[in-house]
Amino acid sequence: MKLGITGLSGSGKSTVFDALTQSVSAGGNRGEDRIGTIRVPDSRVDILSDMYNPKKTIYAQVEYFLPGKTGGEKKRDQNFWTPVRDCDALIHVVRNFGGYGFETPAPYDDFLALDQELVLADLVVAEKRLERLELDRKRGKLADPEELPLLQRCIETLEKEVPLRKVPELADAPQLRGFAFVSAKPMLVLFNNEDDDDALPDVGDLTAREDCMVIRGKLEQELAQMSEEEAQEFLEEFEITASATDRVIRRSYDLLGLISFFTVGEDEVRAWTIRKETHAVDAAEVIHSDIKKGFIRAEVLSYEDLMAAGSYPEARKQGTFRLEGKTYEVQDGDIVHYRFNV
Repeated sequence: MKLGITGLSGSGKSTVFDALTQSVSAGGNRGEDRIGTIRVPDSRVDILSDMYNPKKTIYAQVEYFLPGKTGGEKKRDQNFWTPVRDCDALIHVVRNFGGYGFETPAPYDDFLALDQELVLADLVVAEKRLERLELDRKRGKLADPEELPLLQRCIETLEKEVPLRKVPELADAPQLRGFAFVSAKPMLVLFNNEDDDDALPDVGDLTAREDCMVIRGKLEQELAQMSEEEAQEFLEEFEITASATDRVIRRSYDLLGLISFFTVGEDEVRAWTIRKETHAVDAAEVIHSDIKKGFIRAEVLSYEDLMAAGSYPEARKQGTFRLEGKTYEVQDGDIVHYRFNV
């Protein structure tokens, strides 16, 4: 899972990136792209690792991407959005703090300003493609009959200043994936608050229309640099129930409809990330394409049933272990062993 961090100038994107990736900003590298890879905290992996004592324990991972500046923040060209087009979702950081040199926060206006930039960027891409299709038509070249009406619908939607993520049949259309429309990407709106403010700002119905949450960026940035013992005291002092990293990862999983399943054994205990409603045969490909190709059956045991039984052999005796076919939808927490032959 790759999440692109974006926002207007002064919103605190770098601070949020540091907090989420537990890294330290390199003062002289503001123009460079930054990438941070974080393991997804999962107590189930910890417990399974203790149970199997494997040679390796591998957690699911999430990648945060903070693009460097490409030109002026106020006048961006289309290339500005190119770096985040391959991200799975966007984290839109919105300033909700004041201070010396800052105007009074206007989170609702700031959100709209950047969201409309996304819409405009996609409108330009869609119109250029439509021009190309028209040129091809005049030259006698046949176009994909499904692509043209979809593009026309995109343009109509974007001209109404509506981001494509609000129209699922356009955002998820296979024929449009190659365009990597930025306004079609799922978005988590992250209000960057003052240290002593953990409340959502008054932004009207925005919290009902978008997936929103609060981060106290500077506070969480400090927390990310602390030792485990210091961090625990810090969490208690400021009444933080979970770090920003944990909270944002959970919301990101929900936003993208992601779940985790596990493979276990003496060699390795590992968490794998898939989308909800993924069939067993397609989940197999996440591990290796040969497993999908030679799929026979999936041996499945839920994490909860394993914990209730206490061991794999006992779960078999209790009848909670089962064999599933290709079309079985893998559930969050399933422990899966694949039978395959290639």
